[in-house]
Amino acid sequence: MSQKEHPFAPFVRQLGRGRHGARPLSEDEAYRAMLMIFEGDVAPEQLGAFLMLIRIREETPQELAGFVRAARESISVPVSAPAVQLDWSSYAGKRRQLPWFILSALLLADSGVTVFMHGLAGHGGDGRVYTPAGIESLGIPLCKSLDEAAQRMHQEKFAFLALAELSPTLNMMIELRQLLGLRSPINSVVRMLNPFNAPYLIQGIFHPSYKDIHQQAGLLLQQPHLAVLKGEGGEIERNPDAACVVETVHEGVAGSEQWPALFEQRHLKDESMDVRRLGALWRGEIDDEYGAAAVLGTVAIALKFLGQADTMELAEQQARQMWERRAKGKYTDPNLTQIFH
Repeated sequence: MSQKEHPFAPFVRQLGRGRHGARPLSEDEAYRAMLMIFEGDVAPEQLGAFLMLIRIREETPQELAGFVRAARESISVPVSAPAVQLDWSSYAGKRRQLPWFILSALLLADSGVTVFMHGLAGHGGDGRVYTPAGIESLGIPLCKSLDEAAQRMHQEKFAFLALAELSPTLNMMIELRQLLGLRSPINSVVRMLNPFNAPYLIQGIFHPSYKDIHQQAGLLLQQPHLAVLKGEGGEIERNPDAACVVETVHEGVAGSEQWPALFEQRHLKDESMDVRRLGALWRGEIDDEYGAAAVLGTVAIALKFLGQADTMELAEQQARQMWERRAKGKYTDPNLTQIFH
């Protein structure tokens, strides 16, 4: 007796028909396929095949948009959530330099911009410094739920929530990298998740080819404002040693701008990667030419993206003024549970 075909099988077949028979999913097909994954209606073998077949050729903007739509529907945002202005994803981890961008996000929050940051908790032994380690070194407690993140943003304008707490299903798919040995389309999905529907969505990528994919997906998703940059290590961080191209979307119009390098000579890899230096730089206890430039350069990009500065020069000037006005007494004791009051 023949067994009835699994309802997810047509999606796998469509992607794997071979050189001449396979085709990408439409946005609606991608949406329906991802819904089935979130509903638990997909076998592990199907999920692995599905993700890797897309990985071979890279996801299309239509597939990414469909996946993101389904992923967003799976997340229940608290009704008491504040109006989040800037969504900041952090999924790469840092190998060569510290996650200085954390101070950039905090400086923006200190100036009144509500920032929601989400990312990976990190993998032990892969040689990277992940965002939670940097945040905890500053005495900032990590949120454990969307409700806690919403409350924290009401009080402090900034919150970080790990993907494992934000979406266990997406986190499970991200973790498949340890089993399959390759990234998957989910690495792009989580960067575009934007669970609080912030009007301004900024993302960092490592591979330049993904800039256009994310930009076009942003247009399909009708994201009001989107910025994508090849940040240091794949995070949202301007590398002051190199020119930085930022692809944007503003109210349906795609654009691109290039920020020049801030130094002529490249800095060496940070050998210590001691996250305690983040707080020390904020408090003015150390000088770090690279770190300070990365912090302020990233803030400048964000300010122009947010429409708070008309030119690159004004954005960089405003970033320096914000840094000079910062409250240096913050982030003094990693054991504190409340740091802003």
